[in-house]
Amino acid sequence: MSSEQHSRSVAENDYTEVTVVGADRTGIVAAVTGLLFEHGANIEDVEQTVRDGVFRMTLLADCGFADGAEPVTDRAAFQAALDDTGDELGVDVRVRFPDERDDGIAVLVTKEDHCLRALLEADLGAPVNVVIGNHDTLEAVADEHDVPFHDIGDDTGTPDEERLLELLAAYDTDLVVLARYMRILSPDVVFRYAGHIVNVHPSLLPAFPGAQAYRQAVEAGVRVAGVTAHYVTTDLDQGPILTQRAFTVPPNASVAAVKDRGQPLEADALVAAVRAHLAGDTTVRRGAVAVDGPHEYGALADD
Repeated sequence: MSSEQHSRSVAENDYTEVTVVGADRTGIVAAVTGLLFEHGANIEDVEQTVRDGVFRMTLLADCGFADGAEPVTDRAAFQAALDDTGDELGVDVRVRFPDERDDGIAVLVTKEDHCLRALLEADLGAPVNVVIGNHDTLEAVADEHDVPFHDIGDDTGTPDEERLLELLAAYDTDLVVLARYMRILSPDVVFRYAGHIVNVHPSLLPAFPGAQAYRQAVEAGVRVAGVTAHYVTTDLDQGPILTQRAFTVPPNASVAAVKDRGQPLEADALVAAVRAHLAGDTTVRRGAVAVDGPHEYGALADD
């Protein structure tokens, strides 16, 4: 399993998830795990990684906060102790209790509207609380569905990620969905929502990562192209794959023609991936996603 991707399964939804993000330094692991021990929590799983000087650790702990269980500590005191520890260490410590999962979705966009419209019109199992763009192009689409819109981009579309994190927290975001968001998220964002960011990419990954994927496919002369919805890690377009959709490429097809075939499938794959995640039916093991339940995770489109 990738060191940057936190596993998720139905059983794990009973655990309290603690995420620690900040500048790498000694003593973080000892302080946080020691605090959990002091509060009687049983640590079931722990993952940690460092990228570009940013440290991230995610712990799953049985604190008895699941429905029908007997808590081993007071929730408010536990939260306060984590906050104090984070202040002392100079790191951000966030906790997700079992009954606080999937409170809401934040959708990140740039200018293409097909994926956003599909998400806003679908029954996902959780509300879309906010749409955030690095341009204001799609504000009208969010307005059509009475969903708040925030533009965090400057004149060139460069996003203010500090503002992004503020908005994600303000709207009680548990899942971040990149609906053709054409910017790379920094480790500072990815680490805080590890295992809770889903992206759609216009190729059958691992083929043709990065920009201009449809053009890459045409120039490579592929006979079958497609799209992929995947979890986001700090490795570009290399996160665990959730769903894929494929389609045949006619001889001598133009980039525009391939894009026209692919875009509806981008929306379809993304909606399916979000539904599977929100249903708690996805588990990541050794970099691959196992999907349980009645989810269509792969399909070849009709010609």
